[in-house]
Amino acid sequence: MADEIGFVESLSMAVGGMVGGGIFAALGVVAITADTLAWLAFVVAGTIALCAGYSFVRLNSLTDGHAGPMTYVEQFTGNTTLAGMLGWTFVIGYVGTMALYSYSFGGYFADLVGVESLFGVPLRPLITLAAIAVFVGLNTAGAHASGRSEELLVGLKVLILLVFGVGGIYYGFVNGELSAGFANVGAGPVIAAGVAFVAFEGWELLLFDQESIANPEKTVRNAIYVSIVGATLLYVLVAIVTTNLVPAATIQQQPDTALAIAARPFFGPAGFVLISVAALFSTGSALNATLFSTARLSKEMVADDFLPNQLRGDADGEPIRPLLVVGVLTAGLAVLGSLNAISSFASLSFIVIFGSISTLAVTQRESVLTTVVPAVGAIGAGAAATALLYHLFTSEFDTFVVVCALAVGVIAVEVLYFERDRIEHEVSSVEQRL
Repeated sequence: MADEIGFVESLSMAVGGMVGGGIFAALGVVAITADTLAWLAFVVAGTIALCAGYSFVRLNSLTDGHAGPMTYVEQFTGNTTLAGMLGWTFVIGYVGTMALYSYSFGGYFADLVGVESLFGVPLRPLITLAAIAVFVGLNTAGAHASGRSEELLVGLKVLILLVFGVGGIYYGFVNGELSAGFANVGAGPVIAAGVAFVAFEGWELLLFDQESIANPEKTVRNAIYVSIVGATLLYVLVAIVTTNLVPAATIQQQPDTALAIAARPFFGPAGFVLISVAALFSTGSALNATLFSTARLSKEMVADDFLPNQLRGDADGEPIRPLLVVGVLTAGLAVLGSLNAISSFASLSFIVIFGSISTLAVTQRESVLTTVVPAVGAIGAGAAATALLYHLFTSEFDTFVVVCALAVGVIAVEVLYFERDRIEHEVSSVEQRL
């Protein structure tokens, strides 16, 4: 079909989903935990994401290349409830990433204009809420970036980050300020890899939209592999520059805008403005694109009875009800949560997803390759989740409580929804006996 998208467009979608907001929003939190070894945290997270990507591709090929992740679970486990719970985890994970994007958008905007409050109210949460409201409104009205404009935006964002990275490496090398960071070797990179996972979500959206992709099995496979490897290399470059040129104390105080601060030494004030503007475009476009995709995923889940029928809207129109619900949840998490809590929760969601699909792929093994690669993804995801939760429990207990409360709440609601018929039946039986 003439309107099918090819490899370049698919790669743009995958890269845009990851680089669009993840690196601008998550880098500071990763750097706080791993310091100058933040680059290694991105390598660890990228490796696990690549193994998960292989697992997704493998299962996709076993389902004729036109199914989605929920179909994999339903087909290979025979359990509709597990498939539905995976779908919910995707939606909640996207809510977490959108909260992170909007939180970062507000932070970059406030720093760029140099205003901390407006009429006594902190500016960042006001801008955060305004950004969410604007993009929900745009999606409700059906206003979306075209494929060509999205390619240009992604290309521009990658180019800016490459210029930042190369310029920073040159400046750091000339001034003797570069360090690989191995003096700080410890558990930090593994722990930080758990937080860094949020920077590797986005490529999986291709699997939900295969009907619009030409030769989907091959195109999606190649786009996933190239995008994850490319994003990892870009993150490594940016992390090395930021953690070597920005004092740890500054990153601790301003983690959400650390990337822009790192541009000052070699590009001056103009560099700070350039990176801040790029961050606004990146986090804004990532928020917009994720809203668009999440709303459509939610609409499909309603049709499959994976979400309440009350969210069903006009079958041929925009999924307005899912958009509004997702927007409200995003706003609540972005305004009430801290940057660390939001990023940890979002990352944990995708660790669970990547680990679950990798584990499922292990059960469909046919050779050494189809066993080892998914196993590395599953074990790596489990290790990253364990390290992240242990770190939060021992070092940031308040954040640990918030993240666990959110996770328990989500799981409880999922179980109540998918087991509602059985629960109602049991309650009815008890009432009859009474």
